[in-house]
Amino acid sequence: MRQLRDLHEARGRRAQGRLLLEGTHLLQEALRLGLRPELVLATPLWLERHADLLQGLPAGVRLQPASAEVLDAAASTRHPDGVLATLPLPDAELAPAGALVGAAGPGDFVLALDRLQDPGNLGTLLRTALAAGVTRVWLAEGADPFQPKVLRASSGAALALPLERLEAAELRRRLQGLGGAMQLVATVVRGGQPFWELDWRRPTVLLLGNEGAGLADDLAALAQHRVTIPHSPAVESLNVAVAAAPLLLERWRQQLAPPSAERRSP
Repeated sequence: MRQLRDLHEARGRRAQGRLLLEGTHLLQEALRLGLRPELVLATPLWLERHADLLQGLPAGVRLQPASAEVLDAAASTRHPDGVLATLPLPDAELAPAGALVGAAGPGDFVLALDRLQDPGNLGTLLRTALAAGVTRVWLAEGADPFQPKVLRASSGAALALPLERLEAAELRRRLQGLGGAMQLVATVVRGGQPFWELDWRRPTVLLLGNEGAGLADDLAALAQHRVTIPHSPAVESLNVAVAAAPLLLERWRQQLAPPSAERRSP
């Protein structure tokens, strides 16, 4: 029980080298992705109702029946739906600096997050990024993508996306090292071009900033393009996870229906 509860915190996840999945959906997503749980802890009722899912567990997975009270005590949520599982911690370590340089191609689409703090925002962003065909995510500090709240909010997308965690200074060096191989795009509240006028089909890094402070000035200064989402002046700005959705999905829209030559960004 103590080991499971320790997985609520980043220190415990690093120490044990594993993370905690809460609920049927996350377990299903992990199995769909070919990941191998180490432990499945479930109530007798859940085991009875999910015999088909149990048949799909890889050999050697430890299956442990437990009461609802035990699950409540081990979970970070108030009412888990009858199952918890542990999974080896995915490798989200920093790749060699400049690894993407020289490898940029038409399919490259990177989401770079500068010190994003809110787990719910991060989880929502990762889910949208997966839906939009993002090829990798660079996380400069901020919320841990493998904490339970992020995993739930992302509906398992955090397990499916290639994630790299790095220091804020390393993100700046990474972007500087691209040398024009990819276009860098920053969002601004005002003064940028409407986001749909940009050609998102080019190799792109989309930069999004902290909920309170926004994108750091030194990172924003590196961007070749600044885009905005026109909206009513009744609100000063949009939530970062909300703003990201049209930006990320615009690339997908343009791939399906390319914009006219007159509307393309130079």
